[in-house]
Amino acid sequence: MKQVAALLLLMIFTGTSFACSTFLLSKNGRHVFGRNYDWVSGNGMIMVNARGVSKSSFGQDGDKALAWVAAYGSITFNQFGKEFPHGGMNEKGLVVELMWLNETVYPEADKRAALNELQWIQYQLDNCSTIDEVIATDKKLRIDRADAAPLHYLVADARGRAATIEFIMGKMIVHQGKDLTYPVLTNTRYDEAVKEVKDTKKQGNFDNSVERFATACSMVNQYQATNSNQDPIDYGFTILNKIAQPGYTKWSIVYDITNLQVYCITDQQRQRKQISLRDIDLSCTGTMPALNLGSSQKGNVSKLFTPLSYEQNKTLIARSVRESSSQINVSQASVDKAAAYYKEVHCK
Repeated sequence: MKQVAALLLLMIFTGTSFACSTFLLSKNGRHVFGRNYDWVSGNGMIMVNARGVSKSSFGQDGDKALAWVAAYGSITFNQFGKEFPHGGMNEKGLVVELMWLNETVYPEADKRAALNELQWIQYQLDNCSTIDEVIATDKKLRIDRADAAPLHYLVADARGRAATIEFIMGKMIVHQGKDLTYPVLTNTRYDEAVKEVKDTKKQGNFDNSVERFATACSMVNQYQATNSNQDPIDYGFTILNKIAQPGYTKWSIVYDITNLQVYCITDQQRQRKQISLRDIDLSCTGTMPALNLGSSQKGNVSKLFTPLSYEQNKTLIARSVRESSSQINVSQASVDKAAAYYKEVHCK
């Protein structure tokens, strides 16, 4: 099976219901990244990914293989198994998060090594500390277009820099610095979203994605332009609540990049969980700590992670597939193979 992880995420996109939103707040040297995950299933786990772990590209039949040893540890949010995150933050303060984009076209096969669109996120968190380093990886690796879900990404680092990364007509397109008018991304091509927001004739007539984009832009600008003493974590959740989609926003996550803290709530558990990367052992010990995202624990849960077993990893994938059955069709063989990849990573 060439792209099991991609198949697990391959959705029947139905328009405005299944979408995601991200943004970066930067003020007075404090950098906070927010994200909503909108989908039919809220099943998921928070994973600890250790540094010093040996890994290789998954399921890329016929493509150049890629092997690496994770330089940095990270915390990720996973719905379809270990090593295939939807997003996360590493110990250097790099955040990578995905969103759906219908217009995405990944590169054609070439001499570069290939990863699927989820493992690409883990690779960046394992190996990069800045957005410049993430962008530079395009020279040696690509996302395999075979059966891949069409995604784009918002990336931010500890310096408070952000970049959108999109794949349009087979090429990586990056907006950063002066080209990043707003550090916000939803489910519209970044350049098109900015164009629509600036078009006064379209005010009040945006589609769902651009409406969320416009709202987040306005709230980010308002926060950064005022002298408000409101806590940026609280304000981040205020933005996420404002742009949430009732019935579909399953996870809301705020990354305190500056302090290496992660805060999250779900649609079923509204009290915040807090994770401190500084309180978690990110060295390779042979175990893979994880925590159920939907558990009832609240407050600082940094010490509550327990080793993830193969059976738990497989159950995570199987449940996510089952709860997403209205949108995806995944064979048991695909579930088994994605779950088994867990056994292929090990301490160097």
